[in-house]
Amino acid sequence: MDAGVLAQVLRVMPPLTDPNVLVGFETSDDAGVYRIAPDLALALTVDFFTPIVDDPTTFGAIAAANSLSDLYAMGAKPAVALAVAAFPESGLDKDVLGAIFAGGAAKAREAGIAIIGGHTVKDPEPKYGLCAVGLIHPDKIVRNSTARPDDVLVLTKPLGTGIITTARRRDAIGDAELAEAVASMTTLNRTASAAMLSVGVDSATDITGFGFVGHLREMIDGSGVGAAIDASSVPLLDGAFDLAALGHAPGGSKANLERAIALGTSFVSVPEPLQLVLCDAQTSGGLLIAVPEERAGALLDELVRGGVNRAAIVGRITGEQGLKVR
Repeated sequence: MDAGVLAQVLRVMPPLTDPNVLVGFETSDDAGVYRIAPDLALALTVDFFTPIVDDPTTFGAIAAANSLSDLYAMGAKPAVALAVAAFPESGLDKDVLGAIFAGGAAKAREAGIAIIGGHTVKDPEPKYGLCAVGLIHPDKIVRNSTARPDDVLVLTKPLGTGIITTARRRDAIGDAELAEAVASMTTLNRTASAAMLSVGVDSATDITGFGFVGHLREMIDGSGVGAAIDASSVPLLDGAFDLAALGHAPGGSKANLERAIALGTSFVSVPEPLQLVLCDAQTSGGLLIAVPEERAGALLDELVRGGVNRAAIVGRITGEQGLKVR
């Protein structure tokens, strides 16, 4: 759902008064967190969407990795998951749904958890995802609303999955050009999460449907700070810029850019195709981490040691509110 529409809808939600709710929906964080003991809390999230690739097993794996990413962004350890699926009554072989389930289950096993149940509904368009639960100490939650001025911003995956997958659906590229995006989307953010927990960071979020700029805005707005981004330092998937220039940005990415501009995001000498990539609606994107400058080098070293080779410093948090992209 469009971020602006969602914000309007959430205004009718009653305030959260349960003292055990440690993270609710107020700051648009990646998962809700509920304390069940003095030293233990549950992180809970749900995410599902329509197929973005043709192969059903790959789609299931991507959807599962995307769902678990919310837990990793909070610093939580995944514990268990339920599946949520929709499938048409006719027109698609039931083996397709089985393959989707198999892909999701395999990715869950890679994360060290099991899918122990779920729910299905009839729907003309297939959909799949997980309701995932993680474990976390109440004092070790990594929120999206606790960035501090002078923090360095590190992005762990390249941008452009929305543009690349849209181009593939339009037959503008082949499977070979799609492969890098698939590899990125099926990679768990487990290693990136472990690295940030090892080093100690101030704030984090994962980059999904609202795009890099949208989720960064949630971070700085929730933290009461600003940010300055070096657009040339942001890692991109091969071909993403050129495909955006050719008009292959999906509707969600265009809506993200429109909202970013409406909220006052300053794009200084940034060409429009790059603006679209920076606002591109991601699936199973990377983590965006705000880390004290003196720990940034250690974080990058940990990420590289874990095989997160496209991580990059993309900007910093500022004391002056607002988002400037140069």
